[in-house]
Amino acid sequence: MDFSALNRFAPVYPIHSAILNTILWAERDFVTIMRITPITRGRKPATDIAGAMAERIIGQPAAMQGIVPFIRMHQAGLGPEGRPAGVFLLLGPTGTGKTRTVEALAEVLHGTPRHLLRVDCGEFQMDHEVAKLIGAPPGYLGHRETHPILTQQRILAVTSERSPLSLLLFDEIEKAAPSMTRILLGILDKGTLRLGDNSNVNFERTLIFLTSNLGTRQMMKELNPSFGFPLGHSVPAADLSRKLEKIATNAVRRRFAPEFVNRIDTIITYQPLTTEALAEILEIELANLKRLVDSRLGPRAFSLDLARGARAFLLSRGASPEFGARELKRTIQRLIIQPVVELLADGKVPGGSVVRAEAAGDGLKLRVARRSHQLRPAC
Repeated sequence: MDFSALNRFAPVYPIHSAILNTILWAERDFVTIMRITPITRGRKPATDIAGAMAERIIGQPAAMQGIVPFIRMHQAGLGPEGRPAGVFLLLGPTGTGKTRTVEALAEVLHGTPRHLLRVDCGEFQMDHEVAKLIGAPPGYLGHRETHPILTQQRILAVTSERSPLSLLLFDEIEKAAPSMTRILLGILDKGTLRLGDNSNVNFERTLIFLTSNLGTRQMMKELNPSFGFPLGHSVPAADLSRKLEKIATNAVRRRFAPEFVNRIDTIITYQPLTTEALAEILEIELANLKRLVDSRLGPRAFSLDLARGARAFLLSRGASPEFGARELKRTIQRLIIQPVVELLADGKVPGGSVVRAEAAGDGLKLRVARRSHQLRPAC
């Protein structure tokens, strides 16, 4: 018997001699045994995933309810066999947290939001460009120069000691060429992909996410009708949520074939962010800004203090049903970060000082002072 095939599992599962002997005498496939009884020594599965995700994704409880159970199934050893650990289609308006959900999950599972494999479907709008995913077959021009994106090495590279699950994101799937969706059919159904060089890629321990903005224009018409009173003031939130879900689902069924939609485990429609959700996101962004200042500036770091009126002003300028949290981030950059940078360039913010922002008419007023000293106007 040729045991060389066992070597490819060594980086994933440490194989001991006693276990190896048991495997050799077993009358079943090696891969099946290892999938049922995985050796997870040294790995620390994430705990309280729902709570950790809720701290990072604001205003989208449906996303947590749809994703977390599949992670729990895998951790319990009861995940699906012969297919990916979970397939999710994330719908809804831009700026509501679809891509951020996958980044947050990578942070919870692996400790960093960059620990995921992302495919920007906008780069694969033509059929011939799909060769970049799987590589050109032998005999085609450029076969040796084409390095496929979806290789087993890349999939394993985004796992960690904390979790064996890899995260694969197809961003804005509606922009992809039809040939990409045909390739995805095999991945979503059997959890395998044959590359151009005839090697196979296994996705059985992969969570696959597809994001899409399909139906966004119709959603915006529901939220902001061109005449009459806005529907959000008269329609209950639950009814409005069901309407948006129906709009998004119908748009997906018009765009994709039934066999493709049928391979998706969960379709999640992200709701427009409320004022309360944006207020929480504002606090998170300000905390991130403080950490950035402390880590980047070192001894020149300063404290940033926003009065209640300044916070309300940022929310009034940054709240946008059409652009979501991205508009709020741009508002913080325009009204807080850029003016502070000008003060730093002019040497008006010494290390250890406090920069306080206050609402003043149709803008914000920044004042700078050393700690325990009176604030002085800066701009």
